[in-house]
Amino acid sequence: MGEPAVFTCEVQVRWGDSDRLGHVNNTRFVEYMQEARIHFLTTELAAAGARPGAMVVRKMDVEFLRIITDDSGPLKVDVTVQHVGTSSYTIRHVVTDRSGAVCGTGDALLVAFDVKTERSRPLSDAERAGLGRYLAPVSTG
Repeated sequence: MGEPAVFTCEVQVRWGDSDRLGHVNNTRFVEYMQEARIHFLTTELAAAGARPGAMVVRKMDVEFLRIITDDSGPLKVDVTVQHVGTSSYTIRHVVTDRSGAVCGTGDALLVAFDVKTERSRPLSDAERAGLGRYLAPVSTG
C-alpha cells in the first residue's frame, strides 16, 4: 500500500488579517484551515463520487508554532485524514509560510450531519472512499 495522499491548498494572507502588531490574528489560522478543508471536501469527495453532505465541527485543537505576517504568504495548508469512524472523522491541517516553515497545526473532528433530524448520520461509502485516500497513519511515538 502506498503513501496516503496529501491535499494542498494555497491561501492568501489578506490585508485585514493582521492585528496592530503586524501579526496575523490567531483566529485567522482557523479560517485558513477551514478554507483548505472546504476545498478538500468539495473537490476530493466529489472526485470519489460523493456529494459532500452536511458536516459540523465538533472539536478543533490548534497549535500556534510561529507568527504569520503580511509577508508570510501565500500560505500552504496541507490536509490529511487522521481517523475515519462511523459518522465522524478527524482532519489534520498543517499551515506553512512561503519559506516552508510550519506556522501551525490543527486537528478538526467533523461529524456527518442530517439537517432534517439534526442528528449525526453514518458516512456514505463514497465519503469513506474519498476520505480514505488521505488517511495517514497516526504516529504514537
